[in-house]
Formats: sequence, C-alpha cells, structure tokens
Amino acid sequence: MIIEVKVPSPGESISEVQLASWLVADGQQVEKDDEIAEVDSDKATLTISAEAAGKIVLMAAEGDSLEIGAVIATIDTGAKGKKPEKDEVAGAIAETAKETEKAAEEKQPVKEKEKEAEKPAALAGSETLSMSPLARKLLKESGSTEEEFIGFLRQYRAGKKDVAFFLSQKTSPIARPAAGLGALEGSRITERQKMSTLRIKLAERLVAVKNETAMLTTFNEVNMSSVIAIRNKYKEAFKARHGLSLGFMSFFTKAVTIALRHYPKVNAQIEGNEMILFDYADIGIAVSTPKGLMVPVIRNAEQLGLATIEARIKELATKARDGKLSLEEMKGGTFTITNGGVFGSMLSTPIINPPQSAILGMHNIVERPVAVDGKVEIQPVMYVALSYDHRIIDGSESVGFLVRVKEMLEDPARMLLDGQDPVPGLLEL
Repeated sequence: MIIEVKVPSPGESISEVQLASWLVADGQQVEKDDEIAEVDSDKATLTISAEAAGKIVLMAAEGDSLEIGAVIATIDTGAKGKKPEKDEVAGAIAETAKETEKAAEEKQPVKEKEKEAEKPAALAGSETLSMSPLARKLLKESGSTEEEFIGFLRQYRAGKKDVAFFLSQKTSPIARPAAGLGALEGSRITERQKMSTLRIKLAERLVAVKNETAMLTTFNEVNMSSVIAIRNKYKEAFKARHGLSLGFMSFFTKAVTIALRHYPKVNAQIEGNEMILFDYADIGIAVSTPKGLMVPVIRNAEQLGLATIEARIKELATKARDGKLSLEEMKGGTFTITNGGVFGSMLSTPIINPPQSAILGMHNIVERPVAVDGKVEIQPVMYVALSYDHRIIDGSESVGFLVRVKEMLEDPARMLLDGQDPVPGLLEL
C-alpha cells in the first residue's frame, strides 16, 4: 500500500511553506510517527511525522516552496527500506570510540592518565558543534550529550581519509603574498542563498509597517542602580526558591504592564476606522533565533509575578531557539519588548510589531556620569526607546508612558502599588 505524505496546514491564512530539511534519507525504512521532515512557515518551524511504517521515497528537495496539501513523499508499507542512517552512524561511532580509547590507553603514561582524569568534564562545554537535526536527534536518543561528543572528537585520531575529506570540503584559501609584496589578495567568492519563508514574511511585514503607520520614536534613560542592587541582593535566594536566574526582562515586563494601565492607548490597536482597547496585557518578547526573529507571547502578564514572568520568558525563549514554538504561543500580543542590549546595542529605533501600536526597545547598560543631588556620580544607565503609531498614540501619551516605566524601574517599590508613589499614602495625603 502506498501512502502519500502531504504538507499539513500550519494554521489559518498560511498557504505556502518551505521544506527546511529532511530528517530521513531517500529509500530509508521509517516507523510510524517517526519525524521525517521540518517545514518553515511564515510564523514557525513545524515537523511532519510518518503516518505508517515502510520504505519512504522523497519527492521534494530541501529549500522547495510547497503549497499546503502538496505531496512531498510516499511510504510503501509493503516494502522494506534501507537501514536507518542513525543505526549505521551509531555503530560506527561506538566502534571507533572503542578503538580510540584502547589506543589512547596503551600510549598514554600513567601520570598523564591521572591528570586527564582530573580535568573537569565541562571543559568541552565552551565549544559548539554545527549538527544536522538527524544527528542531534540520534545523540539525544542515545542518552549522550554534545559535551561528550565534543570530548570524543577531541581525542579522535585523524587518519588519511579524514584529511582527504577535509581537503575536499575546504574552500579556496586566501592567497598569502610573498615577503615584500603588496597587500593580501582576498577571496572574491559570491554565494546566493534562498531566503526562508519566515525571513521573506518578516521582510514584508517590516516594510508594511514603515509604509502604513505614522511611526515615531521617543527616548529616555533609566538609572538601573536600584534594579541591579535588588538582583545582587536576592539573586541567590531567588534561584534557590524558583530555580531561575533573575534577569532584567522580568522587571521591564512588570513595569510595562503597570504603565499600560495608565496609558491604555499604548496597548490598543487600529482595525479599520475603529480603535480596539484591551483590558489585559499580552506581552510579546522578541527572541533572536537561527532562523530569524520570533515573538512568543506571555498571556495576561499583568496578573503575573516576577518569578512566573521569568519562568515563562525562559520557557518561550528556549522553545523559540529550538524551533519548537507553536502558532498559539505566537498569536496575538498587545505590546512587544525587544532587547538589543544583549548584542551590545547602545541605542536604536525598534520597528512596531503589527497590528500592535507600540514597542519598547531595551539597550545595553553602561556606566555613565550622572548628576545626583548636585554632584556628578558614575551610575549604570540604560537608554530606552518607545516606537509608537502616532495615528492612535499622541506624543504626550508616549512620553508619559516611557516616564512611568522609568519611574518604576528607578524605584521598584512602586510596582507593588500599581505605579503610585508610596510616600503620599504613608503621609495620608
């Protein structure tokens, strides 16, 4: 029996996807529910699983643009395919590892063996590998880690075939001039790469925002000394209690949700000739991934404490980088926060994430001279930027919103009182 493998619908409004990678080889034997391919939509990366066991025949190439419902492979349930590549690779690795270990033990002096045993296991952890999804899956299924694999490769004794393979894959090197000659003559290689569906859609959306909104950006600066002092004082207790590191993003998210209550238009959207106001804050957190920018959403962030926000940020960011985000986790969103500071950005004008009306940009923290009580002091300062749609948000509202965020970050006690200064209440004013 021949079963057709078709491209499933990732969600409404999506009519085309791109075949990102095959996780199996042509003619391979697959089992029911094995993941066989990854496809990129304009919103997320999805996997396709085998509906039955049998021999698979691939009918599309990586990088192809495919319509929903298109046949990308067939599975012959009455035939037996080739042995899965992962079994061959696993056997080869295990056999090579045994030979390498045996040779190393015979040649290595006793004292060197003792020193080697004293080396920390995490030594290889600072190195990273470029691995195919199939290789990574194989490593995970075997119960091994990337650090262990890197450690094996570092001890692996390269042979003639390895060098031959390296030379065959090596691109043209930069020519080295003879002594006394002119400047280096660099390579002039040109490479064309097809843009992913996600990148194409992202480009279209960014251009549309610039053309269809009256976007402006207002700036301010935040003295981060209070937040840093809280982190330094409570980070160990916070980690012991919640198992999480306390970051800056949770403080900003909380400050934003409170400021949105005081300036609801910053949390609004335009639809036709109507303005939609939300009594909740679904905050999108921009995450940079190997396949492009993704914005997972924290639902009802206004009801969450810092620990819960921190946990949600970590969970969603990990899923985004691993390509495991669902469409539901990226739908909606009433306001977005993006942090260019992690890459060293001092100042920028973030672009609004449509159909939202505003986005907050965080930047790096730098020690700067600041006037405090008539004296110049060195303080940790972050520049913040709010890009907003002037069609719906007036200048006074955008500035007031950013000032409110600044006030709460410089005096975090305000977050407990919905952004209000606690002193007047204390004095019954």
